[in-house]
Amino acid sequence: MTPESAPLTPTALLARLEQEDVQFLRLQFTDILGTTKNVEVPRSQFRKALAGDVTFDGSAVEGFTRVEESDMLLSPDLSTFLIYPQFSREEGERGRVARLICDVTLPDRTPFEGDPRQVLRRQVERAQALDFEMFVGTEPEFFLFERTADGRGTTVTHDKAGYFDLAPIDKGERIRREIVNKLLTMGFDIEAAHHEVAPGQHEIDFRYAPALETADRIATFKFVVKRVALEYGLLASFLPKPIAGVSGSGMHCHLSLFKSGQNAFADPDGDHGLSRTAQQFIAGLLEHAGAMTAITNPLVNSYKRLVPGFEAPVNVAWSTSNRSALIRIPAKRGASTRAEVRMPDPSCNPYLALAVMLAAGLDGIEQGMEPPPAIQRNIFKMTVREKRHHRVRELPSDLREALEELGKDDVVAGALGDHVMSHFVAAKRSEWQDYSSTIHAWELDRYLDLV
Repeated sequence: MTPESAPLTPTALLARLEQEDVQFLRLQFTDILGTTKNVEVPRSQFRKALAGDVTFDGSAVEGFTRVEESDMLLSPDLSTFLIYPQFSREEGERGRVARLICDVTLPDRTPFEGDPRQVLRRQVERAQALDFEMFVGTEPEFFLFERTADGRGTTVTHDKAGYFDLAPIDKGERIRREIVNKLLTMGFDIEAAHHEVAPGQHEIDFRYAPALETADRIATFKFVVKRVALEYGLLASFLPKPIAGVSGSGMHCHLSLFKSGQNAFADPDGDHGLSRTAQQFIAGLLEHAGAMTAITNPLVNSYKRLVPGFEAPVNVAWSTSNRSALIRIPAKRGASTRAEVRMPDPSCNPYLALAVMLAAGLDGIEQGMEPPPAIQRNIFKMTVREKRHHRVRELPSDLREALEELGKDDVVAGALGDHVMSHFVAAKRSEWQDYSSTIHAWELDRYLDLV
């Protein structure tokens, strides 16, 4: 994301930090649940940071390690260097802040297997061994909500606008422009921004990029959106379904494989203009969809979005023409040929989500899988018999079911690795247990006076 074409060296980066008068450097990483973490160091520690000598307590980070083996190192990826824009006047007075995304390593410098970025890197390298590189474009959605007088978040939307509405109905226009401008300043390539279907809901689309770069961008994007919203006194939320009865927030991912600089999904003579590679990749995504959902839709709340009637997919199928399927093939072909995977939501850990999608697709290629016929009808209106005839399965209906699917899928579990798999499942089972044992307002409203 740095504007220079030549790789940065520590010496060159130190000079640039000096030239740009950067006072603080954030060393950023994520835990297994996708929460962005950072260690911020002052100018006096820049040289140490760039050498990968900054340590942190891994036992304090969700899913990382035990207390008795807690010391870990942050190894910065210099290609991820960027300078944050000024979010407020007070922040500007404290000095400029830059950021580097880091790989987490053990004290002996070996990669930490529980680092989500390493999980994705392993799948990227697996693709490279097959001469493929996966590119990803994303469409993350989010809500803007009012805050109370004491700063607490609510689910009161800041406007009543709908899909593609304009100001003054769309009150988020100025905020979206500020978010986009700050992202452009940071080197993002933004394709579009607009109001989404639900009141207070918005979408900002990235241009496609290599998978690891896209995951890095998603993590930074979420921070910028929340930070700008805070300056306007609003809460930006990436919760998939914060309001019942309206569309939830997804994060559609447009996937394509390139080989020798050419789109490996494109074949003008293939069915639907798709190559055999594309169809095998799609077949792999469909085969492993149930297990992937535990990673791409990791919250109890995620499954409140995956219900019929709100354009979010519930059926494991693919199509070239309608949005009721899990995978849609947009109309453009040639270099723009891609598969749009529609079930992920923005609460996911982007590194793990892209890793399992890539692993599933590569498994389809390696196993020579064939997808079922594409379905061009609205699947929501098909009967049970028609779905059975077309081999249409349903996605897991809740987090518990998704975790069961994950436990039975060696390909997806193998892509995560033993460390991430065991810690992720343990955390999510605990989350499900907490949810299941909690008495919710709906139960009291429904049953308290009735029984």
